[in-house]
Amino acid sequence: MTGQDKEGGTSGYKAVMDRILRENVSGVGAEGQRVKGASALVLYRGREIYFNAFGDADAERGIPMSRDTIIRLYSMTKPVTAAAVMLLAERGMLDVWDPVSRYLPCFQGQKVWAEGRGEVSADRENTVYDLLNMTSGITYPDENTEPGRRMKAVVEGFVARRERGERVDTQEFIRGIASVPLCFQPGDRWMYGFSADVLGGIVEVVSGMTFGEFLKKEFFEPLDMPDTGFFVPKEKLGRFARHYDMTKDGVLVPHKGSHLGEYYGEDAAFESGGAGLVSTLDDYSHFAMMMVRKGRWEGRHILGRKTVEFMTQNRLTDFQRRTLNWDSTKGYGYGCLMRVLTDQGAAGTNASLGEYGWDGWTGNYVTMDPSEEFVLLYFIQRCGAGGASEALRKLRMAAYGALGRV
Repeated sequence: MTGQDKEGGTSGYKAVMDRILRENVSGVGAEGQRVKGASALVLYRGREIYFNAFGDADAERGIPMSRDTIIRLYSMTKPVTAAAVMLLAERGMLDVWDPVSRYLPCFQGQKVWAEGRGEVSADRENTVYDLLNMTSGITYPDENTEPGRRMKAVVEGFVARRERGERVDTQEFIRGIASVPLCFQPGDRWMYGFSADVLGGIVEVVSGMTFGEFLKKEFFEPLDMPDTGFFVPKEKLGRFARHYDMTKDGVLVPHKGSHLGEYYGEDAAFESGGAGLVSTLDDYSHFAMMMVRKGRWEGRHILGRKTVEFMTQNRLTDFQRRTLNWDSTKGYGYGCLMRVLTDQGAAGTNASLGEYGWDGWTGNYVTMDPSEEFVLLYFIQRCGAGGASEALRKLRMAAYGALGRV
């Protein structure tokens, strides 16, 4: 696995991948340990060309990172939510131009926060399309804006109620989201927020099921994803990774609390379409391979080919895209809750144009590339790690560099 073969190919690139993952766990070249555990899986044209795992899933319990480790997906939940919405759209059960209030009346008559003027009326209602493209103006908790501060109070209130034993389900959580004014007029620009959670609520109303029931029936069961859902059963807790915060001194300590209201107990009521799912490498790879194969997996048709094509294109105008300015989105557009590569140079990547995917708050990441039938999954559990780490960029460059050699 760590040797160099005569062509400098298969075993050589695996050694490179191993070294990158190992260094990320050991903290080589960095101040302190970067992550407790890391794993990666690469699929190419239906074949597994790489897997390995290093470090701990739970250092306190002495549980190593492994192939079947269950992790918190956080925002890697979002592509699944977009797929659920588009499945309903292709069945004629909703229209992407529908106003959100058609399904969730609490969003009718929403206000927009205008600095110096307070709350003003929205020029128009938000649509399903606005939610899919994160152009709704619905914020996440954020101390920098008045809507963000109000949203923080809403989320903290719901978390406190749940910790007291009260049941706060998806629809009640969404009514709380709707009570907060928008940060800008619908469609004005891109901004990360609770849009995907609102979409999960729309799926519930349209399908007549809880969001978790719908995903299980339409995606997780047909895609053979038994370890994916909104809670971790008691019998699987031994495989559930701990997530870690890095202190200002560079020490990794177990995270406490709820980031965006998520909770993984069997009595979970709020099923977050933006951040709530847990999964494993193999489970999520089934969803990813279905996407790169235009809706098909193991002979089963999950989504229509044209539906997947619709989902995997940049949907932002140049004006909206001006705020898509994170380090991890340089060279990318955005649509259906996913980044879409439009400029390799700006992104500093050898990935194919049209590559798409997303990442999670704890640093886990997926690359889906339909032109190569290529999937890269990278799993870590460090809070606030995001999708722009040096280790991730190196790992993805190495994985793409192997194509043509394997």
